[in-house]
Amino acid sequence: MSSRWRAVLGIGVSIGILLGTGILSASAQAADPRIGTWKLNVAKSKYSPGPAPQSQTLKIEPAGKGEKVTSEIVGADGKTVTAVYTANYDGKDYPITGNPNSDTVALKRIDKRTTERTDKKGGKVALVLKRVVSADGKTMTVTTKGKNAQGQTVNNTGVFEKQ
Repeated sequence: MSSRWRAVLGIGVSIGILLGTGILSASAQAADPRIGTWKLNVAKSKYSPGPAPQSQTLKIEPAGKGEKVTSEIVGADGKTVTAVYTANYDGKDYPITGNPNSDTVALKRIDKRTTERTDKKGGKVALVLKRVVSADGKTMTVTTKGKNAQGQTVNNTGVFEKQ
């Protein structure tokens, strides 16, 4: 095979890999409506105990048999906290960094639009988050119940809008 044909074949294979990656990424988004960037609508959300954060952005990416989530919160005090985890939907504990309420998360998929996240601190359940994406895929409601790092009872409803 001439070097010219090898070069053409190499370019063709490279393009095929790049296109295939894009198609897989697009199909992952279609398969999981949670994939993407979400912003908290503070006005539609309820925080007990308060105060509500000034803002929160979630970036949810496909990872293995689960998700990678990067959460950036600007608290009521103006301080920014970034929490990150990568976990599979298998109910096992995975580490989370940057979250004062938990050091591990465990994920379960209830159905295509509903997932449950259990946060633990020191091996004990601290918070349970039920996350439901609307039928039109534009809104995600996150209900959080449990105890925060200060020992206060938490009963939050966060309404997020897909960007």
